Amino acid sequence: MIAIIKYNAGNISSVQNALTRLGYESIITDDETLILSADKVILPGVGEASSAMKYMIEKGLDRIILSIKKPMLGICLGQQLMCEFSEEGNTNCLGIFNTQVKKFPATDIVPHMGWNSFAKIEGDLFKKIEPKDNVYFVHSYYAEINEQTTAVCDYIKPFSAAMQYDNFYATQFHPEKSADIGEQILKNFLEL
Repeated sequence: MIAIIKYNAGNISSVQNALTRLGYESIITDDETLILSADKVILPGVGEASSAMKYMIEKGLDRIILSIKKPMLGICLGQQLMCEFSEEGNTNCLGIFNTQVKKFPATDIVPHMGWNSFAKIEGDLFKKIEPKDNVYFVHSYYAEINEQTTAVCDYIKPFSAAMQYDNFYATQFHPEKSADIGEQILKNFLEL
C-alpha cells in the first residue's frame, strides 16, 4: 500500500489518480500507523509553506515523516517542505535536504509554469529518462542546488528539480501531470 500524506495541501487527488492509472492502490491519510506501515509514502502538494508546516506540526506529521524508513517522495511543495528553510512565510521546514528554498526574482515570467527539460539528471528516479525529456512545473519558489541534487532545471537560474537523501526522494516538478515521462518517474519510485 502507498500512503499519500494528507496535510492540508492541494493536488493530492491527482497524485492518487496517477497511481491508480499505474495499477497501484493508495490511501490519503494523516494516520501515523498507516503512514509508517506503508510500502511507499508520498508527500505531494500545492499550497503555501508556512500554513502547511503549521498543520503538519499540529498533527505530528513532522515527527512521523522524519521517522519514515521506507522510500518517500515529496512533490512540489512536498519537496520544498523537506528542505531546511523556505522564504515563503519565513518557514523552518523538515530539514531532510541540506538546502534553502528561495523565491524566484520578481519578473513577468514567475511563476515558473509549464514544460521544461533538465540540465542534468542522475539517480534511481531517472531510469529510462533523458535530459531532453520535458516535465511539468508550477512554482514561484525553488530549492537551491546542493550535494543532494539529482536533477537540475534552468529557469531564470539553475535550481534543484529533484533531490535524494537516503530513502527520501523529491521533485519540484509534478510527475503526476507530466504525461508519459512523469509516469515513468513515478513508476521508478514505486519500484524502488
